[in-house]
Amino acid sequence: MKFREFVTKSGAKIIWGKDAESNEELMEKFKGKPNTIIHTVAPGSPFCVIEAKNPSQEDVSLSASICSRYSQDWRDNKSDVKVNVFTGKDVYKKEDMPTGTFGVKKSRIIIVKKKDILKLLG
Repeated sequence: MKFREFVTKSGAKIIWGKDAESNEELMEKFKGKPNTIIHTVAPGSPFCVIEAKNPSQEDVSLSASICSRYSQDWRDNKSDVKVNVFTGKDVYKKEDMPTGTFGVKKSRIIIVKKKDILKLLG
């Protein structure tokens, strides 16, 4: 499956899903790994994976903005978006979870400002 991708100024690759099926495939690929992953607190967004060992704060912020930009939260509210930041080691999947849905053992929350999402939109 083809994912969306972007390479940051620092050379880190950000990969994100397009729908539940691609999110499922992406998380299965990175579950258990140390990569930084971003997803909105509210359901309905792509999982964004940063392919870099120690991503910079700038790379994390950019990935969070990308995740927010493609979220239902942004689509519906056009305001700041809360996102979870975690690693693949914190991701789990139970048999009864729908396609594209995963649990997270621990994460930190950051707020993506409306102005940062609007910057992506040009």
